[in-house]
Amino acid sequence: MSQSPVIEFKGLVKKYRDLTAVDHLSFVIERGKITGLLGPNGAGKSTALKCLLGLATPTSGEALIEGTPYAKLHNPLARVGAVIEDAGFSPSLSATKNLRIVAASAGIPDSRVAEVLAMVELDHAAKKKSKEFSLGMKQRLSLAGALLGNPEILILDEPSNGLDPIGIAWLRKFLRELADQGCTILISSHQLAEMQHTVDDVVIINRGSMV
Repeated sequence: MSQSPVIEFKGLVKKYRDLTAVDHLSFVIERGKITGLLGPNGAGKSTALKCLLGLATPTSGEALIEGTPYAKLHNPLARVGAVIEDAGFSPSLSATKNLRIVAASAGIPDSRVAEVLAMVELDHAAKKKSKEFSLGMKQRLSLAGALLGNPEILILDEPSNGLDPIGIAWLRKFLRELADQGCTILISSHQLAEMQHTVDDVVIINRGSMV
């Protein structure tokens, strides 16, 4: 078992020309906890997560998963599931077909698709085209995609966007059950009041720095 922190930001800086989106961000996330990365829109939350997932290159510092950059992880989908912005599903394909494409690309058996759709309570809509989904259903489909590899770590960017109060309550219960099974979850959100019911630990950032 690795003794490295599950997730670690070490002096992370990300600049876009004159804009410093993330400014010397450092914190550690413990195994089996739900941690909220909170702050107003534009605080640098999404940029920090993109650096963590190898979708953006840090200007300096680093963001590590179990001591390793995401790009160097072996079989990353089995280690880390993520929902960042649009999941890129094809609107004209059914939920099942979209997830089968993701599964095939990662060497995950087709049987897992039905399992994750049931987990997020979309099994009734398995054959429905994703363009017919509500925003909340699309969020659940993205979550199903993140869970395909049965990952130990889940990284979610604003997962409650588009969910009604019933959906938010469902998400809260769902994430708690995952954490109780040992999953480590990092959630970014600007909804501080909602997150206080969901998270174990909180990191608050503003203008790219921890406050």
